[in-house]
Amino acid sequence: MRFHSKLTLWSCFVAFILLFFFLTSSPGSTPSSSRRALGSDTWGGREWERRVSRSSRKRSDGGLTVLVTGAAGFVGTHVSIALKRRGDGVLGLDNFNHYYDTNLKRARQKLLERAGVFIVEGDINDASLLQKLFDVVAFTHVMHLAAQAGVRYAMQNPGSYVHSNIAGFVNLLEVCKSANPQPSIVWASSSSVYGLNSKVPFSEKDRTDQPASLYAATKKAGEEIAHTYNHIYGLSITGLRFFTVYGPWGRPDMAYFFFTKDILKGKPITIFEAPDHGTVARDFTYIDDIVKGCLAALDTAKKSTGSGGKKKGPAQLRIFNLGNTAPLPVTELVSILEKLLKVKAKRQVLPMPRNGDVKFTHANISSAHTELGYRPTTDLETGLKKFVRWYLHYYSGEKKKSAW
Repeated sequence: MRFHSKLTLWSCFVAFILLFFFLTSSPGSTPSSSRRALGSDTWGGREWERRVSRSSRKRSDGGLTVLVTGAAGFVGTHVSIALKRRGDGVLGLDNFNHYYDTNLKRARQKLLERAGVFIVEGDINDASLLQKLFDVVAFTHVMHLAAQAGVRYAMQNPGSYVHSNIAGFVNLLEVCKSANPQPSIVWASSSSVYGLNSKVPFSEKDRTDQPASLYAATKKAGEEIAHTYNHIYGLSITGLRFFTVYGPWGRPDMAYFFFTKDILKGKPITIFEAPDHGTVARDFTYIDDIVKGCLAALDTAKKSTGSGGKKKGPAQLRIFNLGNTAPLPVTELVSILEKLLKVKAKRQVLPMPRNGDVKFTHANISSAHTELGYRPTTDLETGLKKFVRWYLHYYSGEKKKSAW
């Protein structure tokens, strides 16, 4: 059994390396938006440094100084505002890629600016930019949320996942390990790492070597890379496996979001069923609960033990599930949306395609509860009610008071 496990591990490792070089060497594998972000961004100068420093300034001696990557993203926006509101210093970094509507990202950016958070526009693969940020600000923590998201898009643009989720993560860790002092790192993994695992609820101790999508494989690779940098360089690293996050300012590629749009427009929506005609279910987790988990992870993260790239002792390494522990069928999600929107959905039920999706997700959050005090409190109907209210306000164009 030990020999078989080692053989499987090495086979996966070799296959991954081959995949990496194939994808990164293929013409067009790197998304054009990333090239533009690397080539066209301007940064530096006295005014730019002043804005970076001001945004990163904390209001209390006990506060954190946090670099939030992917700050204009869904979770990044909420986490950045929550940190800033409680008095921490926060600097955002985002490349505003075109995976989904950039107008939504720019609207989030305006929210952050009103909250006092400056977003540096750039790519996590730009080592010079990252180094400059660490030269200007002594970050105590990094909240790494930048990533190429989505399961199905990996079948169209696999290179973007390697570029962002692997190469970008390594680049960030390289800069962090050489910083003095080294920051503590909290980063977003995914419930997708559980892949084809059939044991429920999913526990952090369960096997995660059967990814069902390239997205999941890159997140699993990220967990192994995190282990390596923790072991060699003494970086304090905490990974968070998010379970189907939803809420106001969410991602348009998520089912609850485009279901809402299509239901309102009278378009048919597709609901997938499992190969055995079974129910597809998700552990829907409201954004406010996720934010609480993220802040708790930052607050309980111990200091890194390295200095200038040299490890001085063992460092903290953790992984937590952040879910709601109450998976519900996607059909129930649709029924709640019908009730809130007062519109009957035109449902089309089709077999689940082989595109990387899994039949169900279900989080065991006992570790997060014990170590982070994580307690999700928002049920799906309550959370969707807040999302629908935001959606109708945002897309109506009416000048009402912000949902924030």
